[in-house]
Amino acid sequence: MTPRRKQGEPAAALDTDESGSESGSEFDSKSGSELASGWEGLSEERADGTIAPSPELEEALREASEAVEAGAQATGRSSADEVTLEALSRELDAARVRAEEDAQQLAEFADLSDRHLRLQAEFENFRKRSAREREEMHRYGHQNWIKDLLPTVDNLERAIDHAKGSTEGDFEGVLEGVALVHRELVSALAKNGVTALEPKGEVFDPNLHEAVAQVPSEEAAPNTVIEVLEKGYCIHDRLLRPARVLVAVAAAGEAAKEET
Repeated sequence: MTPRRKQGEPAAALDTDESGSESGSEFDSKSGSELASGWEGLSEERADGTIAPSPELEEALREASEAVEAGAQATGRSSADEVTLEALSRELDAARVRAEEDAQQLAEFADLSDRHLRLQAEFENFRKRSAREREEMHRYGHQNWIKDLLPTVDNLERAIDHAKGSTEGDFEGVLEGVALVHRELVSALAKNGVTALEPKGEVFDPNLHEAVAQVPSEEAAPNTVIEVLEKGYCIHDRLLRPARVLVAVAAAGEAAKEET
């Protein structure tokens, strides 16, 4: 076993083994002057209270100092790297959240766009269908009205044929045929909501009647319809044509009496 060198021991001293033979031989080989100078220097260092560092000690201290500085630099770099990694992680999380929001917005936009296209197509179909229905209503809306008038036309044709084949004095048959046509025509009008206005004897109403003339009358009260020249007609609650009438006014004698 090799003994450790004690502090302050000269660097030139050699380690000895347990028997001490190697140490004795080396000391014998050194000159007395070198040993004396070594011990004198050691005595001077101990007398001053300080020990002069050896080259090995200085090298060890320098290496230890460099190791400490390298560790500090490595610690600083690792701390900076950790901060950078945390910042990058936060940015990555924020970017991931933004990407998810963008994807959701894109999906909503695609859904809304699809719904818009569907609604636009439905509206276009509705517009075309409405236009087609209006055209059909304009062309065929009165077909029921025409269908109701066809029997009247048939009866008129029969009355004309009967009048052509009858003698000059046979007017009763023609009159009966015309009366039948009239009844059927009035019935067709009534089936389609058309009613006649016959305001004779009623008070004159400018909303429903058209006064053709004013006739002095002692029998009828003033402003009363005394005669209907043309009937008026309404379809449901809407006036088609006002009735053309004669309106009574006070006679000259009655007017003079009222003035006196």
